[in-house]
Parts: sequence; C-alpha cells; structure tokens
Amino acid sequence: MCAFRTTLGGAVLLLGFAVATTAQQGAASDSEYIAQATSAAPKSVGDGATVMRVEKDGSMRTLRPGNNGFTCLMMGTDKMCNDANSMGFIGAMMKHMPPPDKVGISYMLAGDEGASNTDPYATSKTPDNHWVVTGPHLMVFGAPSKALGYTRDKDPDPSKPYMMWAGTPYEHAMIPVHAAEMRDP
Repeated sequence: MCAFRTTLGGAVLLLGFAVATTAQQGAASDSEYIAQATSAAPKSVGDGATVMRVEKDGSMRTLRPGNNGFTCLMMGTDKMCNDANSMGFIGAMMKHMPPPDKVGISYMLAGDEGASNTDPYATSKTPDNHWVVTGPHLMVFGAPSKALGYTRDKDPDPSKPYMMWAGTPYEHAMIPVHAAEMRDP
C-alpha cells in the first residue's frame, strides 16, 4: 500500500477513496489528523505508529514516522491502525492483486461508516450489496482468519464476530470489541 503502483482499476479506486477522504477530512490540520487517525487503536499502539495521510491524488504522505510496525490512517471518515501485514493485504486489495499469505491485525476502535459485506469494491449502499455498519472492532487478515469459524452470512449481526467478503480472496474476520476496554488507562 505504501508504493501505490496500481492497475488502472486500482488507480481509479484509489482516486475515488482519495477524493472522498480529503473531502470528508476537510481542512483538518496535520496534528488534528494524527489525533483522529491514532484514535483507531489503543493509545500504546497509536503513540508509536506511523501516521500517513491520503492525498487528493491518491498518494500517501507520512505525517509522523513510527517505531512499532503499525500505520494509522483515515479512509474517508473510517480510522484504522494496521500492522505491516494488514497494510500488505489492503494494498493488494486496492490493486486487485492476490493478498499475501500472512496474518495481519487492524484496529478500528472508532467503528466504521459501513461497507458492503459481499463486494470489496462497493462504494455505497445498494439494495443487494448487504451493507453492514460495524462498531468498534478488530480485523484479522490472512488465510488463518478463515479457520476461526465465524459466520459467513451475507447479513451478519455486527455485534458478533463475522467474516467480511466471505468467498472472495479478501475475506477477513471482523471482531467487535468494546472500545473503552481496549483503550489504555
């Protein structure tokens, strides 16, 4: 995801995310953006994470280097902190490439605005794309997440663990958490 060399389709998708991201982030200063992006993870993770900002052209700009292997960023209004393996998985998805065969963890303690549970490339809710909004959660990426035994229903209860994008190469586990319990004292 760091080196955005994408196919034409991936470039269009990234540009769409970038336009939506910058529009929704408004004129947040870099320090405001850092505070928002790092709120996706426990303080102990966010404090040591690299923070990257998606620019209007789809490029990524490092606002703050980190030292713990996590990268925090915002896609639209969704805040996330991803380990290196999750960044690789998300990057592969954005490029329409096979994801790496590595387990990755991503924090989204601020929840999300919703996504299709069946189409990784859907950008808005439609009558048939099984839109689901999940509160604070962790995502587990990689082939081992498929062995967790969570429901693969198209319309899951987002207050319980489930598999997002089941049956696609980008299937991953969504594990709801209580954000207050995940935050450091």
